[in-house]
Amino acid sequence: MRGLVATARTQGQRDNDFDFCVEGELVWIGLVCARDEADPDGGCGCGRAFSGLNSHRATTTARVAELAGFTGDDYVEALRSGLAQAGWPPNLAGELAGDMLAIAAHWPAGTVIERRLDQFQARGAT
Repeated sequence: MRGLVATARTQGQRDNDFDFCVEGELVWIGLVCARDEADPDGGCGCGRAFSGLNSHRATTTARVAELAGFTGDDYVEALRSGLAQAGWPPNLAGELAGDMLAIAAHWPAGTVIERRLDQFQARGAT
């Protein structure tokens, strides 16, 4: 199965890129604050970020990865655990897993993507 993981690849293509996650950790997409809801380049950064499930930090780039040995149940559990650790309702994990897997399904493994609010696109290689 394919999922999204944090990556530093292609960082710097945008002036406001950032990468505070652990390379290769699973990422998810959190809520967008009022400051960024109309502009992914707003001052907060949450409108263009992926959040690390273990580090609870953020990055503007994610890589589509083959999650060898992961089942759908494993993925939901990883999300549930990460959400609970960060103080988010863990019961959101099932729905979130479906959303995250649907995003990852659009590209082949190895593709680096960026987020612009609710839009996702592949980045070119550096």
